[in-house]
Amino acid sequence: MDTKQKNRLMWQVPFLVLLIIGTVLIIRQQQSEPYQHNKGFVFGTIYNVTYQSSEDLQAEIEAEMKKVDLEFSMYNDSSTVARLNRGEMVKGSAMFDELFQLSQTINKETDGAFDITVAPLVNAWGFGFKHEQMPTPQQVDSLLKIRDQLDFSAIAKGFGSDVVARLLRSHGIQNFMVEIGGEVVTQGISDKRLPWKIGVTKPTDDSLSVSGELQTVLNVTDIAMATSGNYRKFYYKGGRKYAHTIDPKTGYPVQHSLLSATVLAKDCAVADAYATAFMVLGMDRAKEVLGRHPELMAYFIFATPEGGLDVWFSPSMKDKIAE
Repeated sequence: MDTKQKNRLMWQVPFLVLLIIGTVLIIRQQQSEPYQHNKGFVFGTIYNVTYQSSEDLQAEIEAEMKKVDLEFSMYNDSSTVARLNRGEMVKGSAMFDELFQLSQTINKETDGAFDITVAPLVNAWGFGFKHEQMPTPQQVDSLLKIRDQLDFSAIAKGFGSDVVARLLRSHGIQNFMVEIGGEVVTQGISDKRLPWKIGVTKPTDDSLSVSGELQTVLNVTDIAMATSGNYRKFYYKGGRKYAHTIDPKTGYPVQHSLLSATVLAKDCAVADAYATAFMVLGMDRAKEVLGRHPELMAYFIFATPEGGLDVWFSPSMKDKIAE
């Protein structure tokens, strides 16, 4: 070995030692740093945020949620969307423009199945924020022509989860799970040093949400997840079941075998919107959309002709299924 090589090794060894020591210290710090657990109420639902940090960020988290609420909440009369729906002149914020544009994009990608102007029809059928009588065919036809009311309910919770995830990342937090009303964003590992595991509820006629039986559990890490289903918001009239998913094109509740759609995507707002759209489209047309979007993964639960339940999932989701 010549002198140059010896000198090079003399410099490299201390560097490697420092690198190893630094790595060990970082790992120890990560292992000893506690996980925070924040819980509260927002957007008319419950939120849960778990993250590894020595600092409790609940005040900042709720401040970010409030920003989303002030833009998109249908429960808040002062929100931007509520004011627009009353015909007030409102200057759109960057946040509002971001979600509006995303909604328009997904509307096009799903052939109109995801539609933020469907609120009057949802209300007319007895779902949503105004409970009215079952509409007549003439009323449905009339409402189909009126698209001046916005409702971001099918994407706002997912977007809220994204906004909180952005906040946590801005603090350098590597391990977290954000969940708002079932719409989830995860990164890193849980406090059990394992991938985050999220359950998919078995679709049963459970309008009171008392059944917690799971259809499956998914390993969900570094991705977002949202689920839409027709098994909690429904009613029977004249011996017929009417579910809350309204087809924006026909104006009537959908009638098909798909009971629950779970979507995994990079962003929760995207997963949220596509899950809703798939419930409108049904199995076959939803699969066509998935074929055009390999970045999405889906887990569908549907009713069999015999009255049982069956599942279909994207081939790329196979390694996500924990049980």
